[in-house]
Amino acid sequence: MNRPIACALALALSSALLSGCDKPAEQTTANDKAAMPAEAAHENPFFSESPLALHYPQFDKIKDTDFAPAFDRGMADQIKEIQAIAGNAEAPTFDNTILAMERSGQLLSRATKVFGNLTSANTNDALDKLDEEYSPKFAAHFDAIYLDPKLFARVQALYDKRNELGLDAEGVRLVERYYIDFVRAGAKLDDQQKARVKAINAELATLSTKYGQNVLDEVNDSAIVVDSRDELKGLSDDQIAPLSEAAEKKGLKGKFLIALLNTTIQPITAQMENRALRERIYKASMARGSRGNQWDNTDIVSRVTKLRAERAAIMGYPNYAAFAVAEETAKNPEAINRMLGQLAVPAIANAKKEAAELQAVIDAEQKAKGEPTFTVQPWDWQYYTEKVRQAKYDYDEAQLMPYLEMDSVVNNGVFFAAEKLYGLKFKRRTDLPTYQEDVRVYDVSNEDGSQLAIVIVDPYARPSKRGGAWMSSYVDQSELLGQKPVVALHLNVTKPGAGKPALMTWDDVNTAFHEFGHVLHGMFSNVKYPYFTGTNVPRDFVEYPSQVNEMWATWPEVLANYAKHYQTGEPMPKALLDKVLAADKFNQGYDTSEYLGAAILDQRWHQQPADKLPDAAGVMAYEAKSLHDGGVDYAPVPPRYRTPYFSHIMGGYAAGYYAYIWSEVLDADSVEWFKQNGGLTRKNGDHFRDTLLSRGGSKDAMLLFHDFSGRDPYIQPLLERRGLTGK
Repeated sequence: MNRPIACALALALSSALLSGCDKPAEQTTANDKAAMPAEAAHENPFFSESPLALHYPQFDKIKDTDFAPAFDRGMADQIKEIQAIAGNAEAPTFDNTILAMERSGQLLSRATKVFGNLTSANTNDALDKLDEEYSPKFAAHFDAIYLDPKLFARVQALYDKRNELGLDAEGVRLVERYYIDFVRAGAKLDDQQKARVKAINAELATLSTKYGQNVLDEVNDSAIVVDSRDELKGLSDDQIAPLSEAAEKKGLKGKFLIALLNTTIQPITAQMENRALRERIYKASMARGSRGNQWDNTDIVSRVTKLRAERAAIMGYPNYAAFAVAEETAKNPEAINRMLGQLAVPAIANAKKEAAELQAVIDAEQKAKGEPTFTVQPWDWQYYTEKVRQAKYDYDEAQLMPYLEMDSVVNNGVFFAAEKLYGLKFKRRTDLPTYQEDVRVYDVSNEDGSQLAIVIVDPYARPSKRGGAWMSSYVDQSELLGQKPVVALHLNVTKPGAGKPALMTWDDVNTAFHEFGHVLHGMFSNVKYPYFTGTNVPRDFVEYPSQVNEMWATWPEVLANYAKHYQTGEPMPKALLDKVLAADKFNQGYDTSEYLGAAILDQRWHQQPADKLPDAAGVMAYEAKSLHDGGVDYAPVPPRYRTPYFSHIMGGYAAGYYAYIWSEVLDADSVEWFKQNGGLTRKNGDHFRDTLLSRGGSKDAMLLFHDFSGRDPYIQPLLERRGLTGK
């Protein structure tokens, strides 16, 4: 029962899904199964380890119909393994109990990892149906393990004498973490409480899956249809071409289709001159999940938050947030509230100053046209921000994009920085199967030529893929299991029209570097036990290494290597580069405020007991009150995600969205460390890799930071980065 299995299941249960876009794989009926020879079952690609390099998944052999048999057998096999451990007549030892659990469930792990990745990256009706069917089964399966009294008795016996077992520090920590996980799952509860926790877990699994499916289904349904090209004035031909192609695929020839991304504000509005269209896009985005249609998520939000609060109370905590963060570096909600509260006041103050600048531009433009002015609205912010940026720094987003061609950003930027800092080499390989035609695969080797990992890069947005960007794992590094990493980088760059370049926004570029920071964390893992592998660290620490990696996007040597005009190959002019760097703190009031809006919403939903949380009809009013009470209800700056499409908090970041800014304290401090120690050097990279990136969760997170930096973190670099020092 190693932790990576649970992580894969969490991904499967919380992913945003699609219904009915990609054609499902051929289905097998019950009669077909009855007629199949017994040996056909052995053809299931999950029933044995993949023979491909590093056990890379056999995507060309995996069918939708393979998952259910693999899940069923995988759960049955693991239960047998667990029963053998729990029923062992010998006294519990580290090997026959803890390591035996670490080795258990390999079939289930293989199947759920691939399934969880596909339901996020390339789902279909068949996978959606399986996700709904198996979510409660998986929850029940793990409850059966964690709530087994015989098994827990063995874990507790080892925990009680953990310092007498002759283990190294990593082994002692593994015993401690297993004990804590069992207790937090309810191992010390009475039978009645255990029964209720099991029921709650099953219902939560079903509800979380349905929430994610609703989010993705409504995104596809809410796409904005534009009748004429004239309405798209301000967009480039390269931006318009895929909108036309998307409309044609929907049978809307001659029209244009704008698909919504997962965030409240849609990036495309930054260049869009048509104010009425910007408003349409904004209102469609804001209304998702609360329109009273078949994808309305308000009832699910109400039910999920109440169930979480009830479960936390059973565990002895005042609310779910207190339970959720007890094992994070924050330790308690009060610490989170203090930090968010300290940031909210200066962030909103800065946002209001930025709004005044935007308003001045609006007033001047309207006066010049002889038309009445209007007050800046959320759908105006990005558009007029580009005008202010151009006036202040003499450039706008449209000037940057021709220099930000995706292949160059990835190969000559993201990979180049990793080569300079860590000595890595990346080699494209085309012999391994992929689950979708645009996916690329790379071998990654160390400087000495030894293989480190395989990286899958999935760059483009599509209807079968959830929004946002993320890193995930197919195979986790483990010395115990003799495994090296197979990890994936998922982006949502707009796929260009045929023969056109994929041009990225500046935000896309930062996102690529950020997510590759997670990839590095996964690839560099060098731990004994699967439990501690890669990114299996506290949620409010996991974003830290990825945020550090963003610094290389603007590092002069790196930027000069990838920021080249896609047509001429000319480097980005130094004058433009200097302007980009000078604008580093630009619009930080807005960026910080929209993030804090979402982070505070997350905490308000999870810091209340069940009887203080609203029913479905009161969800949106509760959201409004939460923003007001948190000091972030500034109308021109909506939260980055509204409650009904805030997928983070229905998955692994429930009560944990604060983690991004919590981690940024460490990140900003570490960026200063790199700068003070020479920047992009192998010495610095090796030090970061050896002391932190390779250690996974094998040591307390803050001790790892101390090992890297030699001291406790300072908050001042974060305040300066975000312009929150009052200067």
